[in-house]
Amino acid sequence: MGAQFSLRGEKRMLKINLPHRSLEIGHIVLDFNGTLALDGVLLPGVKERLLRLGDVVQLHVFTADTFGSAARECAGLPVKLVRVNSQEGGADKARLVKELGAEHTAAVGNGHNDALMFKEAALSLLVLGEEGAAISALMAAHVVFPSITAALDFFLKPQRAVATLRA
Repeated sequence: MGAQFSLRGEKRMLKINLPHRSLEIGHIVLDFNGTLALDGVLLPGVKERLLRLGDVVQLHVFTADTFGSAARECAGLPVKLVRVNSQEGGADKARLVKELGAEHTAAVGNGHNDALMFKEAALSLLVLGEEGAAISALMAAHVVFPSITAALDFFLKPQRAVATLRA
């Protein structure tokens, strides 16, 4: 049992070995506003962690870009910025998780429009930040974190997942 970073083909994977299952995460999808950012500005400590995670997995930032700042805030980061429909963002996010391969995708968010992608993803992390979190997302999440930095550290220190998710 344990967790490790590994290469599988040309794709990097975060492998988490749990007593009851093994997870291979190749993609992490992240909500922008309310999760990575507050009022359209990346929260402290996020850039550094995304730079480190970008060496391990493929990162995707999903956003309706409420504040029009996502491209500027994510410039220079190893993320693919994905615009979702402001009215149907939940369905867009869930569809995109399926397209990436839900069984190898982790999702991080806080809003009602994240609940559907949480249900699809192999691993879902809810961030309880300054904006709060929707009950629907909370009920669909596997793990809840007090901040985005704690959630990102969960991936950077994958042994934490073993302790938190063991049966």
